Amino acid sequence: MPIDPSVAIGAELGTAEFSWSASDVLLYQLALGAGADPLSPRELRYATEQGTVVLPTFATVAQNFHATEAPKVSFPGVEIDLAKVVHGSQSVTAHRPLPVSGTAVARTRISDVHDKGKAAVIWQETEVVDAAGEPLWTARSSIFARGEGGFGGERGPSDRIEVPDREADVTVDVPTLPQQALLYRLCGDRNPLHSDPAFARGAGFDAPILHGLCTYGIVAKAVTDAAVDGDASAVGSWSAKFAGIMLPGETLRVRIWHDGGRHLVTAESVERSAPVLSAGVLRGRHSRPEASSVGRDTC
Repeated sequence: MPIDPSVAIGAELGTAEFSWSASDVLLYQLALGAGADPLSPRELRYATEQGTVVLPTFATVAQNFHATEAPKVSFPGVEIDLAKVVHGSQSVTAHRPLPVSGTAVARTRISDVHDKGKAAVIWQETEVVDAAGEPLWTARSSIFARGEGGFGGERGPSDRIEVPDREADVTVDVPTLPQQALLYRLCGDRNPLHSDPAFARGAGFDAPILHGLCTYGIVAKAVTDAAVDGDASAVGSWSAKFAGIMLPGETLRVRIWHDGGRHLVTAESVERSAPVLSAGVLRGRHSRPEASSVGRDTC
């Protein structure tokens, strides 16, 4: 049985100590498209050693930044073919501004497993503390496993975050590079879905697709730039659900609604007029965090 929720839910996936350097941060932010205007002081803070700012989304790659093997979906009570898996949602709460370099310890567990009938959704939660044991960030993510439902588990919630019924306050178009996925994979995600055309076709796609977490980071940067003028230290949390694929070389259209202490966000592929990211919520450091939810059953 590929999924046994009685074993999976609550399973501890162990602790891991890891370190990162300023070069890791700069490579990650360049892989998101930072530095596209090399004369912009704001862009140079993302892309050079001069006053480097760290996007909270670096938390999604920090632990596995130097991984060179494709990931496996093999946990207690969960055994799934990687080709069936897509990212469902992601949230990061930064308990304080992320340091440019450091050492930390991560503890990860499977927090829930939902049975969507034709698919399964597996949730993980990671708590990260620094070398002194002080909290750095909490990350929560879900993966959507096609064809792995029907095991008799709970369906789970389907809460949605609705954007206001009006034009967005800010709309930003962000071009991506044809080689964007090849750059991003150097940040530790070597899933061949994003680099191998034959593997991508076998998984049902016409070509390798952009990593969901790359899209997640690109949009977070766009909102950070638009909402707080690139002051990454002012971002307390960023959560979003994946609503569709993004192809390297396409342009992301990011729409932002200011809503009190938070910014609501959607993103789509301009070329295909297709949604890519939904239910995005960026909150300032002193805003009250909001729990993430499963939402749409697509990625």
